[in-house]
Amino acid sequence: MNVVILMGRMTRDPELKYTSGGKAYANFTLAVQKTKDEAEFIDCIVWEKTAETIAEYFRKGRKILVQGRLNVSSYEQNGEKRKIGRASCRERV
Repeated sequence: MNVVILMGRMTRDPELKYTSGGKAYANFTLAVQKTKDEAEFIDCIVWEKTAETIAEYFRKGRKILVQGRLNVSSYEQNGEKRKIGRASCRERV
């Protein structure tokens, strides 16, 4: 089972966009406190009504809790393999 629950502050305003099929989605980055002096920065994508709600009511600096799943993909840059994780939420905010 792939379930992730993240709570943190938005590092930028969410960007609301639509797919060619008309499905709403929004991207934002979440700063999740790791220790007193460290934070992890997680790219998040939310879909449909959740995306529209977040884009309307949330702004940079706002604390938010999201539940979804974690997607990890890899790519190569300058001959070096890199991995990137992204949280995807379709249900709750």
